Amino acid sequence: MSHFKSAEEAAAAGKYVRTVRSFVKREGRLTKGQAAAIERLWPTVGLTLEKGPLDLVSVFGRKAPVTLEIGFGMGHSLVEMASKAPERDFIGIEVHEPGVGTCLMAVEETGVDNLRLFHEDAVEVLKQCIPDQSLNCVQIFFPDPWHKKRHHKRRIVQPGFVQLLAQKIEPGGTIHLATDWGNYAEHMLEVMNGATHLSNLSPTEDYVPRPDSRPKTKFELRGEVKGHGVWDLQFQVK
Repeated sequence: MSHFKSAEEAAAAGKYVRTVRSFVKREGRLTKGQAAAIERLWPTVGLTLEKGPLDLVSVFGRKAPVTLEIGFGMGHSLVEMASKAPERDFIGIEVHEPGVGTCLMAVEETGVDNLRLFHEDAVEVLKQCIPDQSLNCVQIFFPDPWHKKRHHKRRIVQPGFVQLLAQKIEPGGTIHLATDWGNYAEHMLEVMNGATHLSNLSPTEDYVPRPDSRPKTKFELRGEVKGHGVWDLQFQVK
């Protein structure tokens, strides 16, 4: 952990040190369609750590508000958001390669050109590629809840990580989180409320109704039928 004795000490110094990964990288097998989409579109849609800090105006060919989504899954909702908000630019990060391939298939089908993708660890992307105060919004929807208590340390929403996110967002920009696990929602709220330079956009200082900008996933719709709850949190960078 470098010269820091703990993640808390590193966070206090404005540094984020990865100690425990929030994901298990399960590549799975690519379908022919996913593999073909990656081969065709990656040269124009894909981004890599090797390029270093991004010049977002050069990446998208314009200056526009940028939304970053961490863990976009199969990418259907991300592509939908990009298609419905052509005035914004979007960057997605996903470690699951079949998800990247499926997302690229949707990109090709819809023709969206305001979306770029990383197939990398989000922490490394943030540290190596995203300039400070360059993003307008960061969204993390339905991250792995790591529901067993002994695994809670693996949850991505932790104080040091939230501080890293806030550094990358312009003043007035937002962090939008969503989960369908009540215990994780409580954890998220505690961490976010404890973060400096962030203010809760909920008038009741807890959760907000689902914004229209976040499409419902098929899993969310299935959960609604079974009476499962979903909690959205939105915080603004001061």
